Amino acid sequence: MKRAFRASILHFLGDPRELGDKALQYFEDAVLLVEKGRVARITDPSAIGPDLALTDYSGKLILPGFVDTHTHYVQTDMIASHGEQLLAWLERYTFPTEAAFLDPELARETADFFLAELLRNGTTTAGVYCTIHPQSVDALFGAAQARNLRMIAGRVMMDRNCPETLRDTAQTSYDESKALIERWHGNDRLSYGVTPRFAPTSSDEQMRLAGQLFREHEGLFLQTHLAENRDELKWIEKLYPHHRSYVDVYRDFGQLGPRAVLAHGIWIDDEDRAELAKQGASISFCPTSNQFLGSGLFDYESAAEAGIRVGLGTDVGAGTSFSMLRTLGAAYQVLQLRGQQLSAAQGFYLATLGGARSLWLDDKIGNFEPGKEADFVVIDWEATPLLARRAARAETLEEKLFALMILGDDRAIAATHILGERA
Repeated sequence: MKRAFRASILHFLGDPRELGDKALQYFEDAVLLVEKGRVARITDPSAIGPDLALTDYSGKLILPGFVDTHTHYVQTDMIASHGEQLLAWLERYTFPTEAAFLDPELARETADFFLAELLRNGTTTAGVYCTIHPQSVDALFGAAQARNLRMIAGRVMMDRNCPETLRDTAQTSYDESKALIERWHGNDRLSYGVTPRFAPTSSDEQMRLAGQLFREHEGLFLQTHLAENRDELKWIEKLYPHHRSYVDVYRDFGQLGPRAVLAHGIWIDDEDRAELAKQGASISFCPTSNQFLGSGLFDYESAAEAGIRVGLGTDVGAGTSFSMLRTLGAAYQVLQLRGQQLSAAQGFYLATLGGARSLWLDDKIGNFEPGKEADFVVIDWEATPLLARRAARAETLEEKLFALMILGDDRAIAATHILGERA
């Protein structure tokens, strides 16, 4: 069945850093045609006949669905917990919260709430961390499958430097992850991500087996954390004294490559960046959590110049919002403190096609090229009185988008569509 959606339409064909204005296509009044859940084409409203089902979003903006490259659904209930830096945060809040996911009912209820929040905020694809409990993965994937979502998720692997209630073994983590891969990976729009939490909480054997898993199955993802906090970096130096850097630890255990997504990457050097780019690994830039935990300021310019694929992550629950619009506003502020600029075009590229590229999913999602999966979000320029007032005074599309990036939040999301269907 063909469906049509009328609105202003914006999407990206490439990176504005490389292509400038040619990176984006904007149509003031157009129709997005969707057939069998995929984009057919963008066309003129005059081409739409009376026999075609038309949803009229005139006056609003259609964008590809937002891509959140790093978040923790199991930390939803600890969002906005007061004041620690990373390592103390894990001990005080994260580990006790995650231990409760032994309860499958809690996992199911939280997964339902989490995905509803993603959709309410216009996010249609995410890279999600579960806990060490297989039932936490089953709950997330089951809820995502019921909604036809494109999701990446994985069971956390953690066999040292953590509470007994959350400690597995290298072999258990391998066996249970392998069973989850066989159950879920490639099932509808679901993909598995091998998920060692970070190098300090995995033994050498577990790190080796995580790398082995990553290479054993076609199309798998690997997600972990990298160089988020300076005390974490000192810990790595003690645990891995024979490695030049944190990046080298992951490389030597076979955990880098296309579809490896490393969150944060704040405290790395040019040699690390060159290695990540060479390997095809990506960095998830998580500005709200980096500010909330006092971790540091991500160097986007150096990462981009090195050729690293970069996406945005909300990193809930250290991150302070499910909203990609609020995350974009925080990214702008972080880069301002770095002496760097983030244009609106670059920001919305990162939230859509850039995020898809960082997950190596840009053949499926990220823009409205014919054949892509029709996940999209509808933006209301008049969602709040202030946003409406500011948008009305904008003289260019860039200025209007920048106001949305700074002032927008979940209220600006008029609708979210998955494979063309309103969620």
